[in-house]
Amino acid sequence: MNLSAVLATTKHLQPKQPKSNLRYIDVILPLAIRDCYTYSLPDDLAMPAPGTRVVVPVMKKEVRGVVLREHSEAVDPEWQARIRPILSVINDAPIVGLQQLALWEWMSNYYMCTLGEVMSAALPNGLDKRLLNPPKRKRVHPDPYQGPIEPQHPLTAAQQKCIDETEGLWISGKPIVLLHGVTSSGKTEIYIQLIEKQLQAGQNVLYLVPEIALTTQLTSRLQRIFGNKLIVYHSRFTDAEREELYHAAAKNEPHVVIGVRSAIFLPIPQLGLVIVDEEHETSYKQTEPAPRYHARTAALMLAKIHDSHVVLGSATPSIESYYMAEKGVYGLTRLSERYAGIQLPDVQLIDLKQQYKRKEMYGHLSDPLVDSIRRTLTEGKQVILFQNRRGYAPMLQCSQCGQVPRCIQCDVPLTLHMQAHELRCHYCGYRTVVPTVCPHCGSELRVQGVGTERIEDEVQQLFPEARILRMDLDTTRNKTAYQDIINAFAKHECDILIGTQMVTKGLHFDDVQLVGVVNADPLLNQPDFRAYERAYQMLEQVAGRSGRSGKQGKVLIQTFDAANRLYSLVQTHDYEQLYRSQLGERRLFSYPPFHRLICIQLRHHDTLRVEAAAQVLQQRLTLIFGNRVSAVVVPSVARLQAYHIRHIILRIEQGASLNGAKQRLREAVDYTYSHKDAKGVQIIIDVDPI
Repeated sequence: MNLSAVLATTKHLQPKQPKSNLRYIDVILPLAIRDCYTYSLPDDLAMPAPGTRVVVPVMKKEVRGVVLREHSEAVDPEWQARIRPILSVINDAPIVGLQQLALWEWMSNYYMCTLGEVMSAALPNGLDKRLLNPPKRKRVHPDPYQGPIEPQHPLTAAQQKCIDETEGLWISGKPIVLLHGVTSSGKTEIYIQLIEKQLQAGQNVLYLVPEIALTTQLTSRLQRIFGNKLIVYHSRFTDAEREELYHAAAKNEPHVVIGVRSAIFLPIPQLGLVIVDEEHETSYKQTEPAPRYHARTAALMLAKIHDSHVVLGSATPSIESYYMAEKGVYGLTRLSERYAGIQLPDVQLIDLKQQYKRKEMYGHLSDPLVDSIRRTLTEGKQVILFQNRRGYAPMLQCSQCGQVPRCIQCDVPLTLHMQAHELRCHYCGYRTVVPTVCPHCGSELRVQGVGTERIEDEVQQLFPEARILRMDLDTTRNKTAYQDIINAFAKHECDILIGTQMVTKGLHFDDVQLVGVVNADPLLNQPDFRAYERAYQMLEQVAGRSGRSGKQGKVLIQTFDAANRLYSLVQTHDYEQLYRSQLGERRLFSYPPFHRLICIQLRHHDTLRVEAAAQVLQQRLTLIFGNRVSAVVVPSVARLQAYHIRHIILRIEQGASLNGAKQRLREAVDYTYSHKDAKGVQIIIDVDPI
């Protein structure tokens, strides 16, 4: 007779354990621990609902946490004495809904982070008792909307057809629809119509945009239609403003929330529709700190939890999203023509090799670009110049020994900022004064490359009467800087707008007739399998800022590689051909959408220590996953903020058990942590890296 049978036959002889009257709850804490902590409830406290905030003891400190659920498993009597009671309940009602908690748990599992890390990202900083039950008072931000409500614009036949197709796909059982509409085709008008129907049905809407700059222009447009039903949420608000908006989003009145990726965490009830505009944008990916989530992916899960509909919109969809639409997992609708029949911009290439050879350059601007700027300004129209590097120049270099001033904490050259007379690291923020001569040999230092600040200087010299604005990270640090720049340009208080990728993202200006790309080649020359996809997206998007009203716009792209096939695809606006060529390469080399990627990053102050730990982990993973594991990779920037970095890439084919692979990965990481060569090494897991 086996042991189970013996125990069963003697069950009546075993002493009965006294029933415990203790009640337990699992609490999420803002700590990097994998599991929740279990606490007991004092007799005088009612069971707090999931999502309620409580104060609990941790070591000798008092910590605020969120109740996940009532602890349902039996507690070993030996552990009962070790389980400590909660200290107090902060608020009477939950501040985190059941749908939010479900999203938190999914994010923790999918992105291999802790629930505490998700909670820290989800709740506004400084959330306290005073604001958990906020008094009735005037909203601190944004101001109520005191203007007239405007009627919606009439739809074109193509727009109405797109709406009908979208709603038909929802009815047919495809809750996710990809809207592939060319630039200036009127996607926002479609969103507005779909939002209005949801509000009339008593449902709420979440409208995600990739950048704060987009909320600036969209907010005024949407407020004129939806008035005070519109809630704007992003990281530029103060803690107090974000807390109040957090509570506003939880109200049961029909409303629409527009915000950047952090808006995914707002407690929006009765969520009927989620819109992810410019769904291809890399800004939707959180890279530091954890959770390293992608807001588009999280939005799809949020919609599934709420049983709501989704629209993913873009003129240049991500390869992964378009693949899902082509397979029939997502629905697909198209807007192939610009609003009011305006033609797509005329894109022309300028061969910089020939321009420099013929000495037909003004600094970094060619003769054809300068002439086009002059004609455009003469016609009373506006110009956008795009250069995806901020600062004056990417680096200084010695004319004799070739040495380049570098960051003391990162393996990158220091960027020259001429106006501040500083060299800066754009990774860690290190700053130093500009040296007068080479610190190594005393020779002259020469400026190498070009950034937006240098372009601004050159343009001002060429067009001294022109009014010029620059939009990059350096000029938009102020809370209202985005809005000030965009409003000034929209009102034609400025003639030329110079900027980084901020100027490419869905902005609408009636009078922009010319877009100039100062140097497109760095977009292609990135050590990344997505380089061509991103280059096409960025160039097509910035091209789409021209000629949005009136006659056809013009785009001039300066390049040293005019024969590159990507530029011909931009000239013909041929997304389909780009998609086909990229899909073939992705299939051949086991990249998304055919495989999922997990990047394991190891970092330590000692390069030998991190290399040794990386080898231990790589060998362990190879035993488990075989050739799905890459060799240890030294990234292009191998030291950041004094940490030496190594990468290992794990590829998981579609159809394989992702949860099973993650579990084995966790085991391999735990094994590595226990190894003597990995002492003090940080191991960071990034699921679906970009």
